[in-house]
Amino acid sequence: MKQALISVSDKTGVVDFARGLVSLEFRLLSTGGTAKLLADNGVPVTEVSQYTGFPEMLDGRVKTLHPKVHGGILARRDFPEHMNAIEQAGIGTIDLVVVNLYPFAQTVAKPNCSLDEAIENIDIGGPTMVRAAAKNYVHVAVVTDPSDYARVFAELRAAGRTSVETRFRLARKAFSHTAAYDGAISNYLTARDSSGSAQAFPDQINFSFRKVQDLRYGENPHQAAAFYRDLNPVAGSLSTYRQLQGKELSFNNLADSDAAWECVKTFEQLACVIVKHANPCGVAIAENASEAYGRAFATDPTSAFGGIIAFNREVDETCAQAVTRQFVEVLIAPGFTGGALAVLASKVNVRVLEIALSAHSNPHDSKRVGGGLLMQTPDAKNVAAKEVKIVTRAQPSQSQLQDLLFAWRVTKYVKSNAIVFCKDGHTVGVGAGQMSRVDSARMAAIKAENEGLTFVNSVVASDAFFPFRDGLDVVAKAGATAVIQPGGSMRDDEVIAAANEHDIAMVFTGVRHFRH
Repeated sequence: MKQALISVSDKTGVVDFARGLVSLEFRLLSTGGTAKLLADNGVPVTEVSQYTGFPEMLDGRVKTLHPKVHGGILARRDFPEHMNAIEQAGIGTIDLVVVNLYPFAQTVAKPNCSLDEAIENIDIGGPTMVRAAAKNYVHVAVVTDPSDYARVFAELRAAGRTSVETRFRLARKAFSHTAAYDGAISNYLTARDSSGSAQAFPDQINFSFRKVQDLRYGENPHQAAAFYRDLNPVAGSLSTYRQLQGKELSFNNLADSDAAWECVKTFEQLACVIVKHANPCGVAIAENASEAYGRAFATDPTSAFGGIIAFNREVDETCAQAVTRQFVEVLIAPGFTGGALAVLASKVNVRVLEIALSAHSNPHDSKRVGGGLLMQTPDAKNVAAKEVKIVTRAQPSQSQLQDLLFAWRVTKYVKSNAIVFCKDGHTVGVGAGQMSRVDSARMAAIKAENEGLTFVNSVVASDAFFPFRDGLDVVAKAGATAVIQPGGSMRDDEVIAAANEHDIAMVFTGVRHFRH
């Protein structure tokens, strides 16, 4: 008789699957809560302890660690010596292993989880069975994901056994399952001492990502690329997108879309962000999406061509009509009205992404360097009005202060050195990625002049302090009347004096926003 061992933490669909296996004349072996669930639902099942003749012990820590279990899983059916050995020991083969593991990640995610609680949720027998069955996939099928029950049952019903291709696929999935499980344990334990006290970064970091798709190419056509999603992506993050229409996303589309989405999420008010080459080239807040888009687009229409556009509110038909008048690569929002989707459908190549809005961010930012990895906590700080320090004779008006704080949020997403001019809740000029701060200021002014925009009565944000007064002189000449910057330069007094000469209000945040 064929035998299946079922012992699952996630019991989704397991009763129906077990019933199906019984209908195919499988004998079911099970443990603990799974065995009770099956028996309570009228599914014939044999407790593993009854099968092995050895009772569970140590509060259930030892249940399946027995030769009758692992011999039945690991025996190679094509090795006569293996089959003779288990026959002499009175061990039957186990042809199907259905196991998923204690919910370790969910347990340690609880705010008050203790080290002892975490340790008790480290599964021992489960990973051992999963690895044994996956190693012997030529003869044994291992199911770790309830979503595979239907396919496995269909093959068993049709052919009496699963195909080797299916068993290999399940084995790959099983080893990935245990690898992610052990990685989560390592990440947790190496970030703590023996008392359970946590540190910011674990001594060893293990990542688990699943490939979503191969991409046409990377940043450039001669580079190969693929997109991977975190096994447990942060709610509202880019990787949770649902593509409603358009061409396949490219490497650069995804990178730029992430920049746009993270920037637009930082605003409580309705906002629109347009990104080109990972930099915001237009940002605005407004009463409706169409107005926000128009104001953001006006910052730099030239750069906005072929850009990524993100909204933090639903896109309606009027906004969709405005957006489709230009060439746009990707359009992102938490939702789209039916009228908006009808308009966008006429632009079949536009990639339209729907992402649930959430303020959550990744717990860490990382960047690959040669042979290593840089990790940091995310730059999630949003400075409030009460936190800034006014350092000049001129005091910012209430409207200027609101614009300064708006500009400060935009600056966080602009590549350093970053200079951002804003006015009335929208950007009017962005200088990004120059090697000197004064050149970023000049670049913003030049681009605005080229677009016929004016900086008169604007405010300006600098992501880091002005090392000399020359940068302050440039923004003052351009028309800025208020400045927000971190402060902290050895020449702060010189820069403050320059602001006073120009009768400019200046506030310090004490926070820097470098973005490399």
